[in-house]
This record gives sequence, C-alpha cells and structure tokens, in this order.
Amino acid sequence: MRSTNSSSLPSHPRNVEERSDCSKPLLLITNGEGIDSPGLSFLVQALRSDGRFTLHVCAPQSDKSVAGHSVTARETVEVCSVEMSGATAFEVSGTPVDCVSLALSGALFSWSKPVLVISGINRGSSCGRNMFYSGAVAAAREALICGVPSLCLSYNWKTDVRCESDLKNAANVCLPLISEYRNPRRLLTEYRNPILSPSKQGIQIDRTESMEQSLGIKLAQLSRDASAAGAARCLNPHRMNVEIESVGTAGQLNGQPTMKKYFRLELLEKETEDADDDLDSKAVEDGYVAVTPVSLSSSSTDESKLKTEVSSWISVALGR
Repeated sequence: MRSTNSSSLPSHPRNVEERSDCSKPLLLITNGEGIDSPGLSFLVQALRSDGRFTLHVCAPQSDKSVAGHSVTARETVEVCSVEMSGATAFEVSGTPVDCVSLALSGALFSWSKPVLVISGINRGSSCGRNMFYSGAVAAAREALICGVPSLCLSYNWKTDVRCESDLKNAANVCLPLISEYRNPRRLLTEYRNPILSPSKQGIQIDRTESMEQSLGIKLAQLSRDASAAGAARCLNPHRMNVEIESVGTAGQLNGQPTMKKYFRLELLEKETEDADDDLDSKAVEDGYVAVTPVSLSSSSTDESKLKTEVSSWISVALGR
C-alpha cells in the first residue's frame, strides 16, 4: 500500500528509520522491473527473515527492464514513499540508474553509504551482452561508479514454464552470498575481497531455471552471446494486432503526406559458436547458478585478481 504523499525530494521517513537497528549493515535494494515486481518482493522477504541487515529500497515506479544506463536529464523525477514490511522504501518515476544515484545522494535516506547495493531479482537472463540493455545491471554498475560494491541478481525466466514461487527459491539461493557482507571489516582483513572496497568491481548472479535443476553455483566468464535490438511493425500503438515486418532505413518524404508508423522494440537472440564451459550462458544452460565478476577496469591483471578473490568468496559463503 503506497502513501499518498509524493514530491521531487521527499523528507526522510524518520518513523521507519528510528525503528531500524543501527548496528546492522545497511543494504540498498533496487531492480529493473519496478517496485511491485515479485522478484524484488521475494528478495526483501528473504533478507528480512534472515535479519542480518537494515533494508532500504529505491526502485522504479514501472518496468524499466531494458532502460540500460539511461538517466532522466530534462524532466523532474517524482518520488513517492511506499509501505513495505521490513524496509524503508521509495518508488521513483525515473530509471534504475536514477534510483541508485538518488538513493546514494543522501536526499532520500539519512546515511553515508550502504555496505552493498543489490539489483534484482529480475526475470530474464542478463548473460553475455544482454547486460548492456539491462536496467538492472546498469543500476549495479552505477553503484560501482559511486564507489559502492554491488550485486545484480537475475533469473533465467521462461514464460509459461516457471512460476513466481521459483523467484522465492532464487532469493534463498543468493542469501549465503549476500550474508558474507554482514561484516565488511572482517572480510576486508581476511579475504581482501576487492568488491568490498570502492575498486569499481562487482558481481552479476544469473539464476538458472529452478532450484531443483540447479547443479550448484559456478564462477563464470561473461560470454559473447548477444542480443540485437530489432523492430516489430505494429498496426496500432497497442500490443494487440502486431504485424511483423522487416524495415530498413526510413524513406524520404518528398512532400508527400506524413504517415505515422508504430514499432515495438524486440530483443532478438543471436546464436554464437561459443561452447566454453566457463561462460555464463553455458553455465546457466547446463543448470548452474552462474556468478560473473564484472569490472569497470580494462586491466586483465585486475580481472584475473578479481576472479581469484571472488572464487574464494564463493567458497567461504558456501562453507566449502
């Protein structure tokens, strides 16, 4: 149930924050699908039941799954407080990146920085180059740019095959990994994990189709599988009566009356010849939960070090 008060810069919900345990590490949770998505709800429920963190949520008002790293530059962003059990929450009219940027600015929450930003759980794979379209991945990337470690959680959702309860299982699978952030000072000392410092590195976790089919958690590399933005010609601006048509470059008007055309964006999977078992898309296809380190650094040395330390982090989180 949402509150009725909204503004571009709302006041801090002090009545909620005063009830929070200040001794617990702070988490910021966002996503790409919007504040009402089941994946976000199940994640918040799981973290609330776990009880290790103080939870703050700042998520888009509507679905922004394929917003990429876009921001709202020339319009006012509207923010509204939302009642969410166990968390201080706001919905934002802008993009996932807007949500993270605004939350970390201190305008919404009375904090310095959270120990971790989590984006998810979003339905649909973010393996390979899908991450460049993903609003969820962009939200996690924005946190890294701001110097805060982040996780992006996505689920390899298959329409008419999976059900919403699978997202609850996915949230529980991720809890051991998230829980290792409960004591950043200890982790920094013992594991020297770079994702716990502002080193511009983060983790993307792509959840396989179901808990029962999962073979375990696997450290994977970002694959070269790609999606291309195609266009579907529509007879009207609504989703009904879709006519698929291949369209090239726009023609010249040459003084002729203007005719309005409608198109709907479609992400089309491109098949590749990648068959490496270490790739994220292959790991998910084979039934693993793929964990892919993503770095803002272009240094191969940094990426190699990150992979080694993330492997250690996963082992510790799973008690191996």
